[in-house]
Amino acid sequence: MEQTNNFPKYAIFQIGGHQYQGIEGKTIAIQKIDGDQGQKVEFSEVLLRKTSEDKIEIGQPFLQGALKASIVKQTKGPKLTVFRHKRRTKYRVKRGHRQPMTVIRVESIA
Repeated sequence: MEQTNNFPKYAIFQIGGHQYQGIEGKTIAIQKIDGDQGQKVEFSEVLLRKTSEDKIEIGQPFLQGALKASIVKQTKGPKLTVFRHKRRTKYRVKRGHRQPMTVIRVESIA
């Protein structure tokens, strides 16, 4: 019986000090980047790339080539509640925060 090659192409890339794994054809949420919905973006800081079943390239520190993606939407992350208080003084502050994020779809890994 023959095995089918169902191994997805993926790359680990870096944006602003954060590292993400991008699988070709999938969507991922990353920290906010400037751009409108549908706009094409390119990430050149590729740390690792897997192109086939047995071929993995590791950069020192980065690889030649880039990861190309398109912006799906600009959104916000889950809400975090921050509560501060001081004992015996009735001082209470409750605040919420939602981190801005960008959802991208990985188009190709070069």
